[in-house]
Amino acid sequence: MVQRVATVAFEGIEAKLVDVQVHVLSGQVVFNIVGLPDKAVSEARERVRSALVASGLALPGRRITVNLAPADLPKEGSHFDLPIALGLMAAIGAIPADALGGFMVLGELALDGRITAVAGVLPAAMAANAMGLGVICPAACGPEAAWAGDDVEVLAADNLLQLVNHFRGAQVLSRPVPGIRAVEPSLADLHDIKGQESAKRAIEIAAAGGHALLMSGPPGSGKSMLASRMPSILPPLTPAELLEVSMVHSVAGELDGGRLTARRPFRNPHHSASMAALIGGGLRVRPGEVSLAHHGVLFLDELPEFQPHVLDGLRQPIETGEAVIARANQRVAFPARFQLVAAMNPCRCGHATEPGFACKRMPNDRCMADYQAKLSGPLLDRMDLLIEVPAVSAADLILPAPAEASAAVAARVAVARARQAARYAAHAGVRLNAHAPPSVIDEVARPDAAGLALLRNAADAMRLSARAYHRVLKVARTIADLAEEDMIGRNHLAEALTYRAAGERVRAAA
Repeated sequence: MVQRVATVAFEGIEAKLVDVQVHVLSGQVVFNIVGLPDKAVSEARERVRSALVASGLALPGRRITVNLAPADLPKEGSHFDLPIALGLMAAIGAIPADALGGFMVLGELALDGRITAVAGVLPAAMAANAMGLGVICPAACGPEAAWAGDDVEVLAADNLLQLVNHFRGAQVLSRPVPGIRAVEPSLADLHDIKGQESAKRAIEIAAAGGHALLMSGPPGSGKSMLASRMPSILPPLTPAELLEVSMVHSVAGELDGGRLTARRPFRNPHHSASMAALIGGGLRVRPGEVSLAHHGVLFLDELPEFQPHVLDGLRQPIETGEAVIARANQRVAFPARFQLVAAMNPCRCGHATEPGFACKRMPNDRCMADYQAKLSGPLLDRMDLLIEVPAVSAADLILPAPAEASAAVAARVAVARARQAARYAAHAGVRLNAHAPPSVIDEVARPDAAGLALLRNAADAMRLSARAYHRVLKVARTIADLAEEDMIGRNHLAEALTYRAAGERVRAAA
């Protein structure tokens, strides 16, 4: 008789149903796993064997075949250990043969029979809920699986013996409670930054509309400090966003103890990051930083120091909101609706824009052009706001701290985002001005007569591309939302255009 157990394989954050078929029959003593397993799945033989022995059971001296169906779907990861072990236990009579019929099972086995945490429990539990199944998972992942719904039966065990006793009626496993991350440390506040009022305004606009922001300035001008304050003015995740973000982090194995949080992600990778680390991929396809920053902020410091081909890999996720990794035998798409914030020095030494500074290697303009040419024009064209952050003078540092803190800015950002949510309620996949397609922006961001004349003249003078033209409209729409005005005026467009003009020198170098 073939014993069958349900589990999953992951394609992106989508959980695909896998039927684990265990067959024990007479013949040569062998333990085979078939169905396109990777190395981690093939090694499950030894983990399952040792875990069963440690639990007081022994594999029968027979031919054991485990088939993972469908056979053409790649099977990756160690979460196949537990379904294989439970299938074997049911096949040899250690647990009732019908005990596993209503469950989806996943978990890794230690050699002593303990069940250890695995990645992807949340999307697996969501898939189980959709199929009307319960979930059997490691105890460490129980708080994560419990988020799938109150009507989903969750058995979260520490070891195999607990599951055996539960199915035999000798022990009852209580349902885990959905995990919420404990009180987190307070975020860095804009109140700490002295001076840089124009840069703070740009940060506020970027946060309100989800716009991409590039800051250029000398070392020590406060670019990294400004970027690190961005999370303090962003609203918490909505329930739908929380679920999307948590599923990505679950697949990546980055949910701490299965506990969820409404705080938006803030990712700050080093400039040595590879294409697979930033965009996603690898031998076992995993989400990259752009997906781990989904509905949050991706901060790239020292932007020109990243590898050029890695930076150009950002262009497609910025436009589409997803990172697509294509392989010969599979195509995986991860959500990547992130807000890009980047910082850079004007040149390698960083002081070319300071008054009286002269580069020893070459003229300042040449030094800046060589350094900034590492950034491609198409990438810069996707930046909504490009600002220069000048050095802070000692006079500014001596002054008292500014009165306005992040809480006041966050309140204005929340109001602006609420206006956008109401505006785009009928447009699926659009939440913020930065996400709106050109057809929608042309409809909701029509300027008045004076603004239209200014935009026409500026588009000719600045040679705005079609993409840049619509990005100016998006920024102007956000500025109007912050002012709680329905019509885009000349003043809103004028401010939006200044954020394009500030980056002309950078774009010219690229």
